[in-house]
Amino acid sequence: MRQNPFDDLEELLNRISNQVEEGMMTGGLQVPGSVAVDVADEGDEFVVTADLPGYETDDIELTLSDGALRLEATREDETAFEEGEYVRRERTSKSANRRIRLPEPVDEEAVSATFTNGVLTVTLPKESGDDESKRIDIE
Repeated sequence: MRQNPFDDLEELLNRISNQVEEGMMTGGLQVPGSVAVDVADEGDEFVVTADLPGYETDDIELTLSDGALRLEATREDETAFEEGEYVRRERTSKSANRRIRLPEPVDEEAVSATFTNGVLTVTLPKESGDDESKRIDIE
């Protein structure tokens, strides 16, 4: 008996759909150029943690606007060395970004951020606030 050619296609689509659903549920699905983050609700504040290895504090910009935290990081090319030539070169300019919608308003004046050993931690105390944008300095 001859098999319907659409059966193979349907099976492939089902497998892809299952992998996407599984990735979304486990947090394993990530868009290239985006930053993987953890957002914890600790009762009176939200704590956002992001891994940014290879970046310096000055490479990272945080802004808070319209109930969302925006993280942008850009790392420039290392300058070429004076003598010799590269055998392999994979470390180039890199940028990453992420916009995280916060489920509740936060006190924009009390937001703080630290960057230690490639891990960015942003603490956002909950509170009602205005709709203006505020830049967040990283300690």
